[in-house]
Amino acid sequence: MGFSPVLIALIFFGIIILFSGIFTVRQQSAALVERLGRFYGIRRSGLQFKIPIIDRIAGRVSLKVQQLDVNVETKTRDNVFVKLRVSVQYYILPEKIYDAFYRLENSHEQITAYVFDTVRAEVPKMKLDDVFERKDDIALAIRRELEESMNEYGYGIVKALVTDIDPDIEVKNAMNRINAAERTKLAAEYDGEAERIRIVAKARAEAESKRLQGQGIADQRREIARGLEESVEVLNKVGINSQEASALIVVTQHYDTLQSMGENANSNLIMMPNAPSAGADMLSQMTASFVTAQQMGEEMKQKNVANGSHNKG
Repeated sequence: MGFSPVLIALIFFGIIILFSGIFTVRQQSAALVERLGRFYGIRRSGLQFKIPIIDRIAGRVSLKVQQLDVNVETKTRDNVFVKLRVSVQYYILPEKIYDAFYRLENSHEQITAYVFDTVRAEVPKMKLDDVFERKDDIALAIRRELEESMNEYGYGIVKALVTDIDPDIEVKNAMNRINAAERTKLAAEYDGEAERIRIVAKARAEAESKRLQGQGIADQRREIARGLEESVEVLNKVGINSQEASALIVVTQHYDTLQSMGENANSNLIMMPNAPSAGADMLSQMTASFVTAQQMGEEMKQKNVANGSHNKG
């Protein structure tokens, strides 16, 4: 006994209708089911069933974290126009899928509107340099505003980031020139400090050199005096008196000086008297000068003493 074509058609359509009531929901997503035009329930990931013809899938939503980039142009307190890119990371709260689907027509436009409102309220309070330094404060203000508003509609805010701050090209060039000038000024200050240190070090080295040079000359003169004293003692032992010994030493040093001058071709030589009595004459003149200076000093001392006694009287 065979099946009639009508029965076969009914069975075929019945299978189709039965399978139309079976559907799947992907991981990290949810499906909203309506029954006769009214919300009936939410189906999670996996194999799900609905009544054919009566129930229908009104929509599917993703439960993943999503990101929306918003470009905002606004003006700072010092009248500089700047463009900011704000990245908002958000997701649908699992317990508020109904609100996210039915209460909000377009989540992107709503989030964008709140970002514009917050940025244009915060940035005009700051100067351009403060915008760069306090971009995290701007991001926190955006997140705070979005959380207060979007949680009501079933959306949670993970983070709001100010990812780019782009002033006008002329402003950026001016900032670069200011930065270059500041660095040039700083380099000049460092160069000046280094030069000062070099000058101080050089002065200290010269002072130390002169001190050592003076000490060396003093030591040299002491040794010369000691040598002269020893020479006079030796000459006295052979019967030459002190005046003759001094004259002999002066003449000897005079000829030693002439010899040293002659060894250097570039030296300028001034000839002194070279007669045998020249040493004695030079010594006599020096001795007379010393005696005269000593007498003048004694006279000045006596006059000062006398004037002091007269003033007391």
